[in-house]
Parts: sequence; C-alpha cells; structure tokens
Amino acid sequence: MTVAVAGGTGFVGGSIAAELLRRGEHVVVLSHRPARARDRLPEAIEVRTADANGDPAVLDAALAGVDALVIALAFPNAPMEDPTRGWTYERVDAGGTEALVAAARRAGVGRLVYISGAGAAERAERHWFRAKWRAEQAVQSSGIQYTIIRPTWIYGPRDVSLNRFLGFARWLPFVPLTGSGSQLLAPVFVDDVARLAADSLTDAAAANQTFELGGPQTYTMRQIVTIALQVAGKRRLILPAPASLLRLAARVLQHLPGRLLTPDGVDFVNQPATVDVAPLLAAMPRRLTPLEEGLATYLTAGKRSTRV
Repeated sequence: MTVAVAGGTGFVGGSIAAELLRRGEHVVVLSHRPARARDRLPEAIEVRTADANGDPAVLDAALAGVDALVIALAFPNAPMEDPTRGWTYERVDAGGTEALVAAARRAGVGRLVYISGAGAAERAERHWFRAKWRAEQAVQSSGIQYTIIRPTWIYGPRDVSLNRFLGFARWLPFVPLTGSGSQLLAPVFVDDVARLAADSLTDAAAANQTFELGGPQTYTMRQIVTIALQVAGKRRLILPAPASLLRLAARVLQHLPGRLLTPDGVDFVNQPATVDVAPLLAAMPRRLTPLEEGLATYLTAGKRSTRV
C-alpha cells in the first residue's frame, strides 16, 4: 500500500511515517521543502513536493498513485502562531486539511486518517479547537473512508512541550511552570499515536470513526514534570508562575525573533487535556504506554535522546 503523510517531517507525522515504513508500506512524505525533507528522512521514504496551501495541480501530482493519506499537519514552533508567515491554526490545520482532502478526492485516495486534537468542537472556546473541527468536517464530508484521531497532550523525544520545560533543567536549578501546574492531563506517547494511525488504515473497526486517544493515567502538569525529572535523573525545584504574569511577558516576547512565547501559547500550554479512551479500546483493543515507560525510552541515560 502506498501511504502519503502530510506533515511527515514533523514530530507526530514523522513518527507515523516511521511506523508505516517499519510495517513495510511504501511511504510518501509530502513537503514544501523537499530537499530539506530528503536530508531528514530514511532513503526508503519517498519525498514529493507539495504545499497544502499551494497550487492544487501540484497537490494532485503529489497524490498520484496514493492509496491512503495521513494528515498530521503542524506549523513550525507550534503552538506559537506567527500570522506574518501564515503559521496559524486556521491556515495550516483548517485550510491545509481542506485543500488536502479536496486533492485526495480528485486523486481517488481510498482512505484518510486525520490527526486532530482532544477538544475539537464547532463552538470551542479556543480557536485552535475550532480550526481542527473545520478540518474534521472536511474529512467527514469527503466521501472517503476515514478515521479521525483526537489525541491529548503528546510527548516524545521530539516534542516541543514537555521538552521545553525540561530544557530549563540544563542550566537552571529550577523548572518554571506556566501557571499553577494543577491542570489535568492524560499524556499519550507519540509511538501510541503512530501505531493507532497505522492500524486505522487497515482495521475495519476504524472505518468512519472518531477516536479520542490519551495515556493510561491522568496527572497534573506538575506531576508530569516531576516524573520526567525523576526518569531523567535530575533533581530540580519546580516553580509555578502566575499565568497572568506569563501572558504579560508573552506580549513582549511575541515580538522578538523566533516568537518564544505568545499569550495564546500560554493558554494552550495551560489547558487541561483528558479524554475517554473506552470507545477506542472497545473497538481496537491495545496497550497504552505508561508515562514512565514512554519517558524512559529517550530520557534515561544511554537512550536515543537525552533532552535534559
């Protein structure tokens, strides 16, 4: 089976592409910077030029001969949006997915998997969830057999959320939290997301379904950072910072090169993320990776990536 992955050089999309390759599928990564993508991917993965918000004819050519399409779009430095570069949820998640789905329909793609987010809803309070809802509607109305996956907070060796916190442990005697750290999260290991996405392409139980996906346990943000430090063998004081103060600082930081922090980014990090995985486990039974076990694959000394 030939499977195209949109967002296949990113954190989540890259993990999905690697899992599909491991299973022996012909993997095609769509990229608007193919030369750079080629340098970052195994030779066995084909790279095709495509920009989700670009020329429809180029998208059509990129999807020629593709049996299934996985959409795992993400803009650089997410969740810190940069409207001047078009790095927004509306343009990338919503508009990009709509364009890809339209191209998939024209190309005769037979299966779609869309990586959405827990909390996607038409009238969600946050605009990033409304954008993902728009994308979901495009997938559901495509006429193509689909699976929508709504993960919670995804962690792994290339994530820019938990690793951003742990990065402070490199040079500071403490780790700052954005807010009190009391928000509840069910963090899900990126490998679990990749396995579910790959399974959804062939399992009949996934056809035309929307599944929430989270880890097997629920923690507060403070507990997650504490566990991550323990796994990494680091002892650091954890200091919460008032969210209002961080938003004020973000109003300045968002204008600096790289947009280190934005007010919306503070709200994104501080939001709770819990889900009901019972429907998923009933339809597609699986083991979900415990937090300590997932963290140990890359934070423990001697593993493939040490971030702190």
